Amino acid sequence: MDAAAAAHEPLLAAAPPTSGKATAADGYGRGRHEEGRRLASAEAKRLLRLAGPIVASCILQCVVNMVSVMFVGHLGELPLAGASLATSLANVTGYSLLTGMATAMDTLCGQAYGARQYHLLGVYKQRAMVVLAAACVPIALVWAFAGRVLLLLGQDAAIAAEAGAYARWMLPSLAAYVPLQCHIRFLQTQTVVLPVTASSAATALLHPLVCWLLVFRAGMGSKGAALANAISYGVNLAILALYVRASNTCKGTWSGFSGEAFRELRQFAVLAMPSAMMICLEWWSFEILVLLSGLLPNPQLETSVLSICTRVSNEIGAGQPQAAKRATRVVMYMALSEGLVISFTMFLLRNVWGYMYSSEQEVVTYIARMLPILGISFFIDGLHSSLSGVLTGCGKQKIGAAVNLGAFYLVGIPMAVLLAFFLHLNGMGLWLGIVCGSIIKLLVLIIVSCCIDWEKEAIMAKDRVFSSSLPIFWAATPL
Repeated sequence: MDAAAAAHEPLLAAAPPTSGKATAADGYGRGRHEEGRRLASAEAKRLLRLAGPIVASCILQCVVNMVSVMFVGHLGELPLAGASLATSLANVTGYSLLTGMATAMDTLCGQAYGARQYHLLGVYKQRAMVVLAAACVPIALVWAFAGRVLLLLGQDAAIAAEAGAYARWMLPSLAAYVPLQCHIRFLQTQTVVLPVTASSAATALLHPLVCWLLVFRAGMGSKGAALANAISYGVNLAILALYVRASNTCKGTWSGFSGEAFRELRQFAVLAMPSAMMICLEWWSFEILVLLSGLLPNPQLETSVLSICTRVSNEIGAGQPQAAKRATRVVMYMALSEGLVISFTMFLLRNVWGYMYSSEQEVVTYIARMLPILGISFFIDGLHSSLSGVLTGCGKQKIGAAVNLGAFYLVGIPMAVLLAFFLHLNGMGLWLGIVCGSIIKLLVLIIVSCCIDWEKEAIMAKDRVFSSSLPIFWAATPL
C-alpha cells in the first residue's frame, strides 16, 4: 500500500504521515517475508516428497523385528525377555554395523550419479555386498554363541539361554539383510524412493501372517518368530531385486554382475567404517540400556519393558534431511510438530500400548509408566536427528560421531547407571539417563549448527563434488 492510499484509510487517518522511502522499505520487507514463506513452503514440499517415503520405509522396516517380539511376548515373560535381549544383541553387534557400513554407498553412489557415471552405481552396490558379507562372518560367530556371550556379560542364566536360542535362529536373516540394505541405498541415491516404501509396506503387511504361521500354527514358538525375520527380509529383497532388473529407471545403473565388484574393497571399507560409527554410537547406547536392564532386580520384567521401549523408539524414528539453511529451519519445524503430535498420542495410549507386546498385567502397567518418558525422549530425538542430518549433509560426520560419543557415553550411560543402580529407579532410571544424554546432544548440535558458515559450506561442497568426481570419471574412461 502506497502513501496516498494510506491517507484515505479511516483506520490510519490519525497516524503520522509515512514517507515514500519508508513505505518502499516496508514493501520490500513484506516482499522478502512473502518470498521467504514461498521458499520455505517449496522446501517443505521437496522434503516431504523425498524424506517422507524414506522415513516411512525406515519405520516399516523396523516393523519386522518389532512384530516378531510382539508375537513372542504373548508366549510368556521369559520368552519375551530372551527375544528382546537377543534382538538388542543383534542390533548392537550386527544390524547397526551393517546399516552404518551400507551408508558409504550414499557418498559413492551419489558422486557417481552426479558425475553421470551411472554404471558405477551397480558396481558400488556389488562391492558393498562383498564387504558387508565379509563383516557378517564375525557377526555370525557372536550370534551363534550369544548365550555364552550374555552369560559373560552377567545376564540371568535363563534369559541368556532363551536369547541364545533366538539369536541362532536369526542367523539366516543376515543372508537377506545385507543385499537388502545395498538395494535400498542403490535406489535411494537415485531418488527412487517410492518402490522402496512400497516393498517395505508389502513386507510389513505380510510379516504378521508369517509370524503367526511359524509361531503358533507350526508350533515353533520364539524360534519361529526369529526365522520369520529372514523370510520377510527375503520377500522385501526379492521385490526390490525384481524392480531393479525389470524397471527402465535402473537400466543405466544396473548392467549385471561384474568383476569390478572385487576391486578396491579396502577403500570401500575405509569409507564404510566412519560412516558406521556415527550411526552405531547412538544406536548402541539405547541397546546398552537393555543389556543393563538384565542386571536389575526382576530382570525378566525390566528387560521386557526396556526392550519394548527401545522397539517403540526405533519404530517412530526420524529421517535425516539434506543440509541447507532453509531446509534446516523447515525440518526443525516439521520435527517439532511431529514430535508434539506423536508424544501426545503416546501419552494418551499409555494404558493400552503394552497389550500389543504382552498379556502380562505387570508388563502392561510398567510400560504405561514408562511411555510418558519415552514420549519426551522421542520429542528430543526428533530434533537432534534433524540436526544430525544437517551435519551429514555438510560432510561433518566426525563431529557428529564425537558429539554422540560425548553425549551418550560420557553423560547418558553414566547417568543411567547412577539413576538405576545407585538411586534405585531401575528401568525408569536407565531411560531417564539416556534422555539426559539426548538433551546434551541437542544443545551441542544447536550450537554447532548456529556456527555453520553456509556460504563457506556451499563452496566446500562444490569443491568436494568436483574433486571426487574426477577420479570416478577417469576410472571409468578407457585410456
